[in-house]
Amino acid sequence: MNASVVDLFCGVGGLTYGFRREGFKVVAGVDSDSRCAYPFEHNTRAKFIARDVAKLSSRELLSFYPKNAVRILAGCAPCQPFSLYRNGKSREGDWTLLREFARLAKSTRPEVVTMENVPQLVHHEIFDQFVDELEQAGYWTSWYLPKSHTYGVPQRRIRLVLFASRFGAIELLAPTHLNDIRTVRDAIGNLPPIAAGHASRIDRLHRSRNLTEINTQRIQATREGGWWKDWDDSLVLKCHKKPGGRSYRTVYGRMDWDRPSPTITTQCIGLGNGQFGHPDQDRAISLREAALLQTFPRKYRFVDPREPISMQRVALHIGNAVPVRLARIIGRSIKNHLKMVNACPT
Repeated sequence: MNASVVDLFCGVGGLTYGFRREGFKVVAGVDSDSRCAYPFEHNTRAKFIARDVAKLSSRELLSFYPKNAVRILAGCAPCQPFSLYRNGKSREGDWTLLREFARLAKSTRPEVVTMENVPQLVHHEIFDQFVDELEQAGYWTSWYLPKSHTYGVPQRRIRLVLFASRFGAIELLAPTHLNDIRTVRDAIGNLPPIAAGHASRIDRLHRSRNLTEINTQRIQATREGGWWKDWDDSLVLKCHKKPGGRSYRTVYGRMDWDRPSPTITTQCIGLGNGQFGHPDQDRAISLREAALLQTFPRKYRFVDPREPISMQRVALHIGNAVPVRLARIIGRSIKNHLKMVNACPT
């Protein structure tokens, strides 16, 4: 396929890996977090550029693409205001990285642009501005809010997927798993059991955080698919006893074996951060389980084997990633579009 991709804000490579599985050549990934270099390059075989995207010039970006290739600019621009969510509310903040994405798209004029992001973005003026700028630059735009579990991702995750093309509007592939929803059991059911605070002897990423004595009692009192409402009153946190705290349904919860997991976040290995308890083992999910729920393959390496594992850092990288399966759907949608317009025949 004569198409080349640059992945901005590439992280550890979820989007790139998915694109490569669909036959695209990813020529570079750009991210300011140099700790992503090893997993990105080891797993995707693409070049990692440790750079703040705000300092990336259009000339340098253009130099990554080979001549005579259909150029695709992809990425998930982090939106800082959404890291400030509290109780479902957001605060307006710094949209710099999204604006930098728009700057590079307009100045380099790739044939195709795609962005994956949080669905809340569509309710903000900055999103309308982003779309308007692309359309004024000559792109046909389309955007969708796919439910990841309808595409084979074993988690309840809604994302924003935006396409822009110089050849016409790109259609997102129709759901592939409406009648075959993948579950937590499908994703992690065959992993060996481990205790809280321990790691598997055969997979060092299959490790979970330790629990305090009170949190051990709490998860032991929680049924599969349940939450803190299952507990005796002596285990309930004071904040949950207040009228406003009763709405926190999913914290300290266990996953359900036969349903998709909740959205895997950067805090997914913490029992008190969501419904991240293992369905029947008395612990929160492990790093490997989080990665599998994000549809990374079992062989995916997030840390150089010569280095120790920082659980917080790896959880951050896994939670920030585009699920590989969703990345493949995005890539396949673009591939179908390029075939249809005969811009990139195979």
